[in-house]
Amino acid sequence: MNAPERVLKVINHEEPDRVPAFESAFTNNTIMEHYGIKTRALSSQIPKIGDKMLKKLEASKKILKMGMKKLYEFHRRASLDIVPSICSLFPRTVLEKGVFIDECGRVMRTELYEKDGTMILGYIEGHFKSFEDYESWEPPDPHWKARLNSFLAGRELQQEKMNNEIFSIPSTGSLMEVSWEGFGLELFSRILARPKQAKRVFDDRGKFTVELVKILAENDAQLILLWDDFGYKNGLFMSPRYYRKYIFPWLKQICDAAHKQDCKILLHSDGDLIEIFEDIINSGVDVLNPIESTTANPEYDIFKLNEKYGDKITFSGNLSPIMLAMGEISEIESMAKRLIRELAPGGGYIFGSGHSINPAIPLEKFEAMQNIKRKYGNYPIKVPN
Repeated sequence: MNAPERVLKVINHEEPDRVPAFESAFTNNTIMEHYGIKTRALSSQIPKIGDKMLKKLEASKKILKMGMKKLYEFHRRASLDIVPSICSLFPRTVLEKGVFIDECGRVMRTELYEKDGTMILGYIEGHFKSFEDYESWEPPDPHWKARLNSFLAGRELQQEKMNNEIFSIPSTGSLMEVSWEGFGLELFSRILARPKQAKRVFDDRGKFTVELVKILAENDAQLILLWDDFGYKNGLFMSPRYYRKYIFPWLKQICDAAHKQDCKILLHSDGDLIEIFEDIINSGVDVLNPIESTTANPEYDIFKLNEKYGDKITFSGNLSPIMLAMGEISEIESMAKRLIRELAPGGGYIFGSGHSINPAIPLEKFEAMQNIKRKYGNYPIKVPN
Protein backbone atom coordinates (compact mmCIF):
# COMPACT_ATOMS: atom_id res chain seq x y z
CA MET A 1 0.00 0.00 0.00
CA ASN A 2 1.38 3.44 -0.86
CA ALA A 3 1.41 6.48 1.43
CA PRO A 4 -1.60 8.37 -0.02
CA GLU A 5 -3.74 5.22 0.17
CA ARG A 6 -2.55 4.52 3.72
CA VAL A 7 -3.26 8.03 5.01
CA LEU A 8 -6.67 8.40 3.35
CA LYS A 9 -7.77 4.98 4.55
CA VAL A 10 -6.94 5.90 8.15
CA ILE A 11 -8.78 9.24 7.82
CA ASN A 12 -11.82 7.26 6.67
CA HIS A 13 -11.51 5.19 9.86
CA GLU A 14 -10.42 2.07 8.08
CA GLU A 15 -7.36 -0.10 8.71
CA PRO A 16 -4.55 0.08 6.11
CA ASP A 17 -1.33 -1.96 6.20
CA ARG A 18 0.29 0.15 8.94
CA VAL A 19 -0.19 3.26 11.03
CA PRO A 20 0.88 6.34 9.02
CA ALA A 21 3.17 8.99 10.52
CA PHE A 22 3.33 12.78 10.27
CA GLU A 23 5.40 15.61 11.75
CA SER A 24 4.12 19.15 11.22
CA ALA A 25 7.71 20.44 11.13
CA PHE A 26 11.11 18.78 11.06
CA THR A 27 14.08 20.96 12.04
CA ASN A 28 16.86 18.64 13.14
CA ASN A 29 19.93 18.28 10.93
CA THR A 30 21.44 15.59 13.16
CA ILE A 31 18.55 13.22 12.53
CA MET A 32 18.44 14.03 8.82
CA GLU A 33 22.19 13.36 8.51
CA HIS A 34 21.64 9.99 10.20
CA TYR A 35 19.31 9.10 7.34
CA GLY A 36 21.96 10.07 4.79
CA ILE A 37 20.60 13.51 3.89
CA LYS A 38 23.28 16.18 3.52
CA THR A 39 21.72 19.27 5.01
CA ARG A 40 22.20 22.92 4.23
CA ALA A 41 20.22 25.99 5.25
CA LEU A 42 18.21 26.95 2.18
CA SER A 43 16.26 29.52 4.19
CA SER A 44 19.47 31.38 5.00
CA GLN A 45 19.84 32.19 1.29
CA ILE A 46 16.62 34.27 1.21
CA PRO A 47 18.15 37.58 2.36
CA LYS A 48 20.92 37.47 -0.25
CA ILE A 49 18.56 38.27 -3.13
CA GLY A 50 16.20 41.15 -3.89
CA ASP A 51 12.43 41.13 -3.53
CA LYS A 52 11.65 40.90 -7.27
CA MET A 53 14.07 38.06 -7.83
CA LEU A 54 12.64 36.32 -4.76
CA LYS A 55 9.13 36.32 -6.27
CA LYS A 56 10.47 34.89 -9.55
CA LEU A 57 12.28 32.10 -7.73
CA GLU A 58 9.24 31.26 -5.61
CA ALA A 59 7.06 30.98 -8.71
CA SER A 60 9.42 28.58 -10.52
CA LYS A 61 8.19 25.00 -10.23
CA LYS A 62 11.65 23.70 -11.11
CA ILE A 63 13.32 25.67 -8.32
CA LEU A 64 10.57 24.81 -5.86
CA LYS A 65 11.07 21.13 -6.63
CA MET A 66 14.84 21.42 -6.09
CA GLY A 67 14.21 23.03 -2.70
CA MET A 68 11.85 20.24 -1.63
CA LYS A 69 13.85 17.26 -2.83
CA LYS A 70 16.05 16.60 0.22
CA LEU A 71 13.26 17.02 2.74
CA TYR A 72 11.05 14.68 0.73
CA GLU A 73 13.80 12.10 0.46
CA PHE A 74 14.31 12.26 4.22
CA HIS A 75 10.60 11.63 4.82
CA ARG A 76 10.74 8.65 2.49
CA ARG A 77 13.76 7.13 4.25
CA ALA A 78 12.34 7.78 7.73
CA SER A 79 8.89 6.38 6.77
CA LEU A 80 7.11 9.64 7.60
CA ASP A 81 4.14 9.33 5.30
CA ILE A 82 2.97 12.96 5.02
CA VAL A 83 5.13 15.89 3.95
CA PRO A 84 3.71 19.41 3.39
CA SER A 85 4.42 21.65 0.42
CA ILE A 86 4.21 25.38 1.16
CA CYS A 87 1.47 27.29 -0.68
CA SER A 88 1.31 30.53 1.33
CA LEU A 89 3.26 32.68 3.80
CA PHE A 90 6.00 33.27 1.24
CA PRO A 91 8.57 36.00 2.00
CA ARG A 92 7.58 39.32 0.46
CA THR A 93 10.09 41.93 1.62
CA VAL A 94 13.68 41.35 2.77
CA LEU A 95 14.66 43.63 5.68
CA GLU A 96 18.17 42.43 6.49
CA LYS A 97 20.18 39.24 6.55
CA GLY A 98 17.96 36.50 7.91
CA VAL A 99 14.94 38.77 8.44
CA PHE A 100 11.94 39.26 6.14
CA ILE A 101 8.27 40.22 6.12
CA ASP A 102 5.99 37.53 4.77
CA GLU A 103 2.90 38.17 2.69
CA CYS A 104 0.64 38.30 5.77
CA GLY A 105 2.72 41.02 7.43
CA ARG A 106 4.63 38.84 9.88
CA VAL A 107 8.27 39.74 10.55
CA MET A 108 10.19 36.46 10.51
CA ARG A 109 13.81 35.57 11.23
CA THR A 110 16.00 32.56 10.49
CA GLU A 111 18.35 31.59 13.30
CA LEU A 112 21.15 29.06 13.46
CA TYR A 113 21.17 26.23 15.99
CA GLU A 114 24.94 26.06 16.28
CA LYS A 115 25.20 22.49 17.57
CA ASP A 116 24.26 20.93 14.23
CA GLY A 117 23.68 23.86 11.87
CA THR A 118 19.89 23.57 11.78
CA MET A 119 18.20 26.75 10.57
CA ILE A 120 15.04 27.62 12.51
CA LEU A 121 12.45 30.06 11.23
CA GLY A 122 10.80 32.09 13.98
CA TYR A 123 8.28 34.89 14.42
CA ILE A 124 9.56 38.26 15.71
CA GLU A 125 6.67 40.73 15.57
CA GLY A 126 3.90 42.16 13.46
CA HIS A 127 4.72 44.56 10.66
CA PHE A 128 1.42 46.48 10.96
CA LYS A 129 1.49 49.27 13.52
CA SER A 130 -2.11 50.33 12.94
CA PHE A 131 -5.23 49.18 11.11
CA GLU A 132 -4.39 51.79 8.45
CA ASP A 133 -1.07 50.01 7.85
CA TYR A 134 -3.05 46.83 7.26
CA GLU A 135 -5.43 48.54 4.82
CA SER A 136 -2.50 49.82 2.74
CA TRP A 137 -0.85 46.36 2.54
CA GLU A 138 -1.34 44.55 -0.76
CA PRO A 139 -3.32 41.42 0.14
CA PRO A 140 -1.95 38.04 -0.94
CA ASP A 141 -3.40 36.71 -4.17
CA PRO A 142 -4.67 33.11 -3.95
CA HIS A 143 -4.23 32.78 -7.71
CA TRP A 144 -0.50 33.60 -7.72
CA LYS A 145 1.11 30.77 -9.65
CA ALA A 146 3.71 29.97 -6.96
CA ARG A 147 0.97 28.46 -4.81
CA LEU A 148 -0.30 25.90 -7.28
CA ASN A 149 3.24 25.34 -8.57
CA SER A 150 4.42 24.42 -5.08
CA PHE A 151 1.68 21.80 -4.75
CA LEU A 152 2.33 20.45 -8.26
CA ALA A 153 6.09 20.33 -7.65
CA GLY A 154 5.56 18.32 -4.48
CA ARG A 155 3.14 15.96 -6.14
CA GLU A 156 5.52 15.37 -9.04
CA LEU A 157 8.29 14.48 -6.59
CA GLN A 158 5.92 12.14 -4.77
CA GLN A 159 4.84 10.34 -7.91
CA GLU A 160 7.91 10.44 -10.14
CA LYS A 161 10.85 10.31 -7.70
CA MET A 162 9.42 8.79 -4.54
CA ASN A 163 7.12 6.13 -6.03
CA ASN A 164 4.27 7.39 -3.80
CA GLU A 165 6.18 6.28 -0.70
CA ILE A 166 5.36 9.71 0.74
CA PHE A 167 2.17 11.77 0.48
CA SER A 168 2.85 15.38 -0.49
CA ILE A 169 0.03 17.64 0.68
CA PRO A 170 -0.35 21.40 0.13
CA SER A 171 -0.38 23.63 3.20
CA THR A 172 -1.49 27.18 3.88
CA GLY A 173 -1.69 29.66 6.71
CA SER A 174 -5.34 30.00 7.59
CA LEU A 175 -7.47 32.24 9.82
CA MET A 176 -6.37 32.97 13.38
CA GLU A 177 -2.62 32.68 13.75
CA VAL A 178 -1.49 34.72 10.77
CA SER A 179 -4.14 37.35 11.47
CA TRP A 180 -2.94 38.31 14.94
CA GLU A 181 0.73 37.82 14.14
CA GLY A 182 0.60 40.47 11.41
CA PHE A 183 -0.28 43.02 14.11
CA GLY A 184 1.18 41.52 17.27
CA LEU A 185 -1.06 40.32 20.08
CA GLU A 186 -1.40 43.66 21.90
CA LEU A 187 -2.53 45.65 18.85
CA PHE A 188 -4.72 42.80 17.65
CA SER A 189 -6.48 42.72 21.02
CA ARG A 190 -7.45 46.35 20.46
CA ILE A 191 -8.68 45.52 16.96
CA LEU A 192 -10.96 42.85 18.44
CA ALA A 193 -12.67 45.64 20.36
CA ARG A 194 -13.61 47.20 17.00
CA PRO A 195 -15.96 44.68 15.38
CA LYS A 196 -15.83 46.16 11.86
CA GLN A 197 -12.03 46.04 11.82
CA ALA A 198 -11.91 42.54 13.27
CA LYS A 199 -14.46 41.28 10.75
CA ARG A 200 -12.50 42.83 7.89
CA VAL A 201 -9.27 41.08 8.90
CA PHE A 202 -10.86 37.66 9.42
CA ASP A 203 -12.95 37.98 6.25
CA ASP A 204 -9.83 38.79 4.24
CA ARG A 205 -8.12 35.67 5.56
CA GLY A 206 -11.24 33.56 5.10
CA LYS A 207 -11.81 34.60 1.48
CA PHE A 208 -8.15 33.97 0.62
CA THR A 209 -8.13 30.52 2.24
CA VAL A 210 -11.44 29.38 0.75
CA GLU A 211 -10.31 30.39 -2.73
CA LEU A 212 -6.90 28.75 -2.38
CA VAL A 213 -8.45 25.54 -1.07
CA LYS A 214 -10.83 25.52 -4.05
CA ILE A 215 -7.89 25.91 -6.46
CA LEU A 216 -5.90 23.12 -4.80
CA ALA A 217 -8.86 20.74 -4.49
CA GLU A 218 -9.86 21.33 -8.11
CA ASN A 219 -6.32 20.31 -9.05
CA ASP A 220 -6.77 16.99 -7.26
CA ALA A 221 -5.34 17.78 -3.83
CA GLN A 222 -6.65 14.98 -1.62
CA LEU A 223 -5.61 16.42 1.75
CA ILE A 224 -4.84 20.05 2.64
CA LEU A 225 -3.03 21.19 5.77
CA LEU A 226 -4.18 24.40 7.51
CA TRP A 227 -1.61 26.04 9.79
CA ASP A 228 -3.70 27.81 12.41
CA ASP A 229 -2.83 27.83 16.10
CA PHE A 230 -6.03 28.63 17.99
CA GLY A 231 -4.55 28.61 21.48
CA TYR A 232 -1.63 28.24 23.82
CA LYS A 233 -0.92 25.97 26.77
CA ASN A 234 -3.30 27.77 29.13
CA GLY A 235 -6.23 28.22 26.77
CA LEU A 236 -7.48 30.12 23.74
CA PHE A 237 -6.12 33.37 22.31
CA MET A 238 -9.57 34.96 22.49
CA SER A 239 -13.04 34.24 23.82
CA PRO A 240 -14.85 31.22 22.32
CA ARG A 241 -17.61 33.59 21.16
CA TYR A 242 -15.12 35.35 18.88
CA TYR A 243 -14.08 32.05 17.34
CA ARG A 244 -17.75 31.27 16.72
CA LYS A 245 -18.34 34.71 15.26
CA TYR A 246 -15.24 35.14 13.10
CA ILE A 247 -13.44 31.81 12.66
CA PHE A 248 -15.81 28.86 12.45
CA PRO A 249 -18.13 30.19 9.72
CA TRP A 250 -15.05 30.48 7.50
CA LEU A 251 -13.59 27.16 8.63
CA LYS A 252 -16.85 25.47 7.65
CA GLN A 253 -16.73 27.10 4.21
CA ILE A 254 -13.13 25.92 3.82
CA CYS A 255 -14.03 22.34 4.75
CA ASP A 256 -17.15 22.39 2.55
CA ALA A 257 -15.09 23.61 -0.43
CA ALA A 258 -12.59 20.79 0.08
CA HIS A 259 -15.20 18.09 0.67
CA LYS A 260 -17.04 19.11 -2.49
CA GLN A 261 -13.96 17.90 -4.41
CA ASP A 262 -13.47 14.80 -2.22
CA CYS A 263 -10.56 16.47 -0.44
CA LYS A 264 -9.86 16.25 3.31
CA ILE A 265 -8.76 18.98 5.74
CA LEU A 266 -5.97 18.52 8.31
CA LEU A 267 -5.93 21.32 10.90
CA HIS A 268 -2.72 21.95 12.83
CA SER A 269 -3.42 23.89 16.01
CA ASP A 270 -1.37 23.95 19.19
CA GLY A 271 -2.84 24.77 22.56
CA ASP A 272 -5.72 23.78 24.79
CA LEU A 273 -8.76 23.68 22.46
CA ILE A 274 -11.21 21.98 24.81
CA GLU A 275 -13.69 24.90 24.81
CA ILE A 276 -14.04 24.84 21.00
CA PHE A 277 -13.35 21.17 20.28
CA GLU A 278 -16.88 20.39 19.17
CA ASP A 279 -16.91 23.54 17.00
CA ILE A 280 -13.83 22.24 15.19
CA ILE A 281 -15.57 18.92 14.55
CA ASN A 282 -18.82 20.57 13.48
CA SER A 283 -16.93 22.76 11.01
CA GLY A 284 -15.95 19.59 9.14
CA VAL A 285 -12.25 19.23 10.01
CA ASP A 286 -11.16 15.67 9.17
CA VAL A 287 -7.82 15.48 11.05
CA LEU A 288 -6.60 17.44 14.09
CA ASN A 289 -2.89 17.72 14.89
CA PRO A 290 -1.07 17.58 17.31
CA ILE A 291 -3.40 17.36 20.37
CA GLU A 292 -0.64 19.09 22.31
CA SER A 293 0.17 16.98 25.37
CA THR A 294 1.88 19.72 27.39
CA THR A 295 -1.15 21.98 27.93
CA ALA A 296 -2.12 22.95 31.46
CA ASN A 297 -5.57 21.33 31.21
CA PRO A 298 -5.61 17.65 32.26
CA GLU A 299 -8.91 17.21 30.39
CA TYR A 300 -7.22 18.06 27.08
CA ASP A 301 -6.02 14.50 26.86
CA ILE A 302 -5.94 12.57 23.61
CA PHE A 303 -7.23 9.36 25.22
CA LYS A 304 -10.19 11.10 26.87
CA LEU A 305 -10.92 12.99 23.67
CA ASN A 306 -10.75 9.78 21.66
CA GLU A 307 -13.34 8.13 23.92
CA LYS A 308 -15.71 11.02 23.28
CA TYR A 309 -14.96 12.04 19.70
CA GLY A 310 -12.90 9.23 18.18
CA ASP A 311 -15.61 8.29 15.69
CA LYS A 312 -15.96 11.88 14.45
CA ILE A 313 -12.38 12.97 13.74
CA THR A 314 -8.92 11.54 13.11
CA PHE A 315 -6.27 12.33 15.71
CA SER A 316 -2.65 13.01 14.77
CA GLY A 317 0.41 13.27 16.99
CA ASN A 318 0.57 13.77 20.78
CA LEU A 319 3.93 12.26 21.87
CA SER A 320 5.39 15.09 23.96
CA PRO A 321 8.41 16.86 22.42
CA ILE A 322 9.59 17.59 25.98
CA MET A 323 9.55 13.86 26.67
CA LEU A 324 11.40 13.29 23.42
CA ALA A 325 14.03 15.86 24.35
CA MET A 326 14.46 15.14 28.07
CA GLY A 327 12.64 11.92 28.96
CA GLU A 328 13.90 8.40 29.39
CA ILE A 329 13.80 6.10 26.40
CA SER A 330 11.65 3.68 28.37
CA GLU A 331 8.91 6.29 28.92
CA ILE A 332 9.05 7.33 25.25
CA GLU A 333 8.59 3.72 24.24
CA SER A 334 5.76 3.25 26.75
CA MET A 335 3.87 6.31 25.50
CA ALA A 336 4.39 5.39 21.85
CA LYS A 337 3.01 1.92 22.53
CA ARG A 338 -0.02 3.34 24.32
CA LEU A 339 -0.82 5.74 21.48
CA ILE A 340 -0.74 2.92 18.94
CA ARG A 341 -2.51 0.39 21.17
CA GLU A 342 -5.41 2.66 22.18
CA LEU A 343 -5.86 4.95 19.17
CA ALA A 344 -4.86 3.03 16.06
CA PRO A 345 -7.31 0.07 16.00
CA GLY A 346 -10.02 0.71 13.41
CA GLY A 347 -8.10 3.60 11.86
CA GLY A 348 -8.50 7.23 12.88
CA TYR A 349 -4.97 7.81 14.18
CA ILE A 350 -1.77 9.19 12.60
CA PHE A 351 1.40 8.66 14.67
CA GLY A 352 3.68 11.57 15.58
CA SER A 353 4.95 14.01 18.16
CA GLY A 354 2.88 16.50 20.12
CA HIS A 355 4.28 19.40 18.13
CA SER A 356 7.32 18.86 15.88
CA ILE A 357 10.83 17.44 15.79
CA ASN A 358 13.17 20.24 16.86
CA PRO A 359 16.98 20.37 17.29
CA ALA A 360 16.77 19.55 21.02
CA ILE A 361 15.52 16.02 20.33
CA PRO A 362 18.43 13.53 20.32
CA LEU A 363 18.70 10.97 17.55
CA GLU A 364 18.41 8.00 19.89
CA LYS A 365 15.10 9.25 21.31
CA PHE A 366 13.64 9.94 17.90
CA GLU A 367 14.68 6.44 16.89
CA ALA A 368 13.12 4.97 20.05
CA MET A 369 9.82 6.53 19.01
CA GLN A 370 10.13 5.32 15.42
CA ASN A 371 11.22 1.82 16.40
CA ILE A 372 7.99 1.33 18.35
CA LYS A 373 6.03 2.34 15.25
CA ARG A 374 8.08 -0.04 13.11
CA LYS A 375 7.61 -2.93 15.56
CA TYR A 376 3.99 -2.47 16.60
CA GLY A 377 2.42 -0.19 13.97
CA ASN A 378 1.32 -2.89 11.55
CA TYR A 379 -2.33 -3.90 11.28
CA PRO A 380 -3.94 -5.74 12.95
CA ILE A 381 -2.67 -3.85 15.98
CA LYS A 382 -1.18 -6.08 18.68
CA VAL A 383 0.69 -4.05 21.27
CA PRO A 384 1.51 -5.58 24.67
CA ASN A 385 0.66 -3.63 27.82
